[in-house]
Amino acid sequence: MASPEIEALTQALSRLPGLGPRSARRAVLYLLKKRESALGPLLNALEKVNERLSTCSICGNVDTTNPCGICADPRRDARALCVVEDVPDLWALDKSRLFPGRFHVLGGRLSALEGVRPEDLGIDSLLARVSAGGIDEVVLAMNATLEGQTTAHYIAERLEGLPIRLTQLAHGLPVGGELDYLDEGTLAQALRARRPIA
Repeated sequence: MASPEIEALTQALSRLPGLGPRSARRAVLYLLKKRESALGPLLNALEKVNERLSTCSICGNVDTTNPCGICADPRRDARALCVVEDVPDLWALDKSRLFPGRFHVLGGRLSALEGVRPEDLGIDSLLARVSAGGIDEVVLAMNATLEGQTTAHYIAERLEGLPIRLTQLAHGLPVGGELDYLDEGTLAQALRARRPIA
């Protein structure tokens, strides 16, 4: 039987996404065995992040600086703005290194079932950023869910009339996907978004 402190650590880790009680126990045992090389550096990293963690006042990203590294980067194209639902979406798109512009995090998506209304999201700050000028294109990078597409449609309506090019991420067949394994919604979207072969 583990001590109350070790049990508390296991319980805390088991609440993290992707870690159940067994995985958390294995992680704790590893950290205890590798106290010098794993536990110490992990504690130091957690302390530093905890001390410096902030939300970017411009885009809503989570970073240890404000403005965040993306907003402060002069090499970023300030004329292109990609709107995402949440920080993990921003990090995934940024990691791809395919979008050279800046981002705007909404902090969620519209959902009648969960009671999330437009005023609960960063839509007003998005409208203020775009209305201030200097942005030529807004890319709506919402998840391909009913709520995500509802959010994209709502934002598109709110941005209507502003002198910008409004685009949306393409949806359809995943690379390496086989047709007989795909759901009807994905297939329907792929068919609607078909384009001519050069």
